[in-house]
Amino acid sequence: MTQQIVVALIVGLAAIYAVWRWMPARWRRGAAGRLAAGSQRAGLVDAERAERLAATLGKASGCGSCDSCGSCAPSARPGQQDATDTSRTVHPH
Repeated sequence: MTQQIVVALIVGLAAIYAVWRWMPARWRRGAAGRLAAGSQRAGLVDAERAERLAATLGKASGCGSCDSCGSCAPSARPGQQDATDTSRTVHPH
């Protein structure tokens, strides 16, 4: 019986993590603010820690979250040559 409860808790926490990780950034920031405010109202954290908690939980979770972390450079427009692209350089014969 105890094993089943522990497994259910682990699976539940993994599901919550997966939902939090893949939810849109706007939703994540809103939920982080509500969670931090609720923690402050419950007396679990003070105002400063609630702000840090909201900032930490609202952060982007790595590449692929579409949260403009700056790691993906905008692609060059068609017809424009990238400065690092050497495939189209003209070499003298």
